[in-house]
Amino acid sequence: MPKITYIEHDGTSRTVDAEAGTTVMEAAIRNGVPGIEAECGGACSCATCHVHVDDAWTGKVGKPAPMEEDMLDFAFDVRPTSRLSCQIKVTDELDGLIVHTPEQQG
Repeated sequence: MPKITYIEHDGTSRTVDAEAGTTVMEAAIRNGVPGIEAECGGACSCATCHVHVDDAWTGKVGKPAPMEEDMLDFAFDVRPTSRLSCQIKVTDELDGLIVHTPEQQG
């Protein structure tokens, strides 16, 4: 089972098991990871599951689709590595993924 590490804005980290086929957001919610609110439940219609993908993982995670880019306009502290965690599908290739949560969600 792939492991994902979530690092909060204060540096606190939490590594969780994530089932392949789910999303980075779903894994966070199931494991009570702080900083991921997911108000829309993963429908890509809010920006409350915004994360910054660790630089080492941006190539494997890929770029946001146009709809996701539009929603990122509502996020706080958007960076070139910003993604909505509801749009990142967990695969075995993402074992070890590191994402950072912003200080606040949009």
